[in-house]
Amino acid sequence: MEPRINFFQNAVAAKFLRHINSAGKVLTDSGLPAATQELVKIRASQINGCGFCTDMHTKDAAHAGETAQRLHLVAAWREAKVFTDAERAALELTEQGTRIADAAGGVTDEAWENAAKHYDEDQLAALVSLIALINAYNRVNVTIQQPAGDYEPGMFG
Repeated sequence: MEPRINFFQNAVAAKFLRHINSAGKVLTDSGLPAATQELVKIRASQINGCGFCTDMHTKDAAHAGETAQRLHLVAAWREAKVFTDAERAALELTEQGTRIADAAGGVTDEAWENAAKHYDEDQLAALVSLIALINAYNRVNVTIQQPAGDYEPGMFG
């Protein structure tokens, strides 16, 4: 399977990726816990059917020490006892922020207020930005049919 376009070799795409990767670096360096960041990226990627990002972020999370049990349960986080209340709040906000088109009211006040109980304003800003960023990556990779399975942790720098 080959992608519809090689985003890594196309000049316009490469420039775009440099800019959104810079945004990603801001979020990586934020006060939002690294484990939470990976869980958010995995859950949004699952919802969006982005195999490339799901592959990347589950491997990155495992490489960083995340347990297989937690990685296997991200898709069923509501029924799993292995996530903290803060992680659950982030996952709920991720789902609602990713499924905006499915929800007439957008993100509920309840989901926002629950996240605000666990994260300060800077962390909330990082969380919202991360949800937007991973959705952008997902949409690129799904649209170009970027194949999944070959990612190795650290291969992009």
